[in-house]
Amino acid sequence: MDQEPIATPLAGSAGLPTGWRQHLRRRWLHWGVGLLVALTAGGGWVALRAGSSATSEQAKPPDKPIEFAAADLVQVGPRELGRIVSVSGSINPVVAATVKSKQAAEVAQIHVQEGETVRAGQLLATLDTGDIRARLDAQQAAVSEVQAKLDLALKNQANNRQLLSQSFISQNAYDTAQNSVDVAQASVAAAKAQADIARRALTDTQVRAPFSGVVAKRLVNAGEKVSPDVPLFQLVDLGRMEMQAQLAVSDIPFLKLGQALELTVDGFEGRRFKGTVGRINPTTEAGTRAINIFVALPNGDGALRGGMFAKGQIAVQTERTVNALPMSAIHEEAGQSFVFVVKNGQLERSPVQLGLKREDLGLVELRDGPSPGSEVVAVKSDKLKVGAKVQVRRAAT
Repeated sequence: MDQEPIATPLAGSAGLPTGWRQHLRRRWLHWGVGLLVALTAGGGWVALRAGSSATSEQAKPPDKPIEFAAADLVQVGPRELGRIVSVSGSINPVVAATVKSKQAAEVAQIHVQEGETVRAGQLLATLDTGDIRARLDAQQAAVSEVQAKLDLALKNQANNRQLLSQSFISQNAYDTAQNSVDVAQASVAAAKAQADIARRALTDTQVRAPFSGVVAKRLVNAGEKVSPDVPLFQLVDLGRMEMQAQLAVSDIPFLKLGQALELTVDGFEGRRFKGTVGRINPTTEAGTRAINIFVALPNGDGALRGGMFAKGQIAVQTERTVNALPMSAIHEEAGQSFVFVVKNGQLERSPVQLGLKREDLGLVELRDGPSPGSEVVAVKSDKLKVGAKVQVRRAAT
């Protein structure tokens, strides 16, 4: 059976001249060779990609386990943990006063400077006495005048009493003389009161310390004109100091008056000051829902000064056994506390509910979370993630 000829670009070219047929044959040959090269190169590129992908998959190393020392892990278990209330605040003198002027006068002399220790009653400043002494002299003269009138009225009264006993004058005449005595006596009393006021004003020109203490501030200078109630000095007693601190309402039921504590004060490295809970406010502070407490601090050597900052802790509950973990084991995310537990060689995330915190011990009570005996990661690391492999280096036994 005869086969049909294969159609090529040269088919039907028999009638063409010999030169044209050779030209078409060469074009067909070049086209076929180019197609064959392109197909061969494409297949090689695909094979190369497949081989490269397989090689990269084989070369990718597996995830290495996270290595921990035995000390990096802790077991959930019972620990002795008491309740501690942390306090901090500013220290201020219990007794402090602003000494003010009682008279309108010019400051004649200043006798003390800031930082000086003064005794109760010691002279702090002297005011000019010219006008006040003149008023006192006038009042004393008025007393002498009305006293003279009273003496005259008393003589008239005595004479009229004799005349009345002899019936030389009427009872009404005697009563008039008696009334004059009463008026004169009232005038003398009023004049003496005014003289006493002027005398007190003269005394007030000497400004004295109301108690023993230290001059904290001097607010006037000699030659200045002052009026009543103008501050002249600020005086403090450094013998008795107290620290004011704000506590949460939940801590107040555990506090009692007289509870002892020790405080550290900025600037006194290595020294601790003993104090006691002296006062507890009966109401919360507006806007804070906190309650102020006042810790009394003896200051016999005068080391503490007003405005210093102190902090300390009050043991308000005896030791008790609770499940606890180091604070370094606790992680926070979106308001949720959790820990990383090592289980079956992997890390698992376990939510926890926390209770009492003991910052001095670095421990926190675990009210809910992993069961006792569970191993928890107690160190911080960016490599910690759920499902990560874990390898623990334990000491050889």
